[in-house]
Amino acid sequence: MENPFKKIDMPLKEVPKELKAKVMSDIAMAKLIMDLAALFSYNMGNVIETVISNRKENNQNPN
Repeated sequence: MENPFKKIDMPLKEVPKELKAKVMSDIAMAKLIMDLAALFSYNMGNVIETVISNRKENNQNPN
């Protein structure tokens, strides 16, 4: 059995343009989905921090 770690030091091979285009397209689609998910979801850490700070302010200044 050949040692696969010996191939690490070898020069890189050129990737076919079609494969490179497909991979880049898939990455762009994944980034778009992640951005849309972030746009339509709540940042729970920010929500909790805002609620706690608002409660502290309201408790310190009861008008």
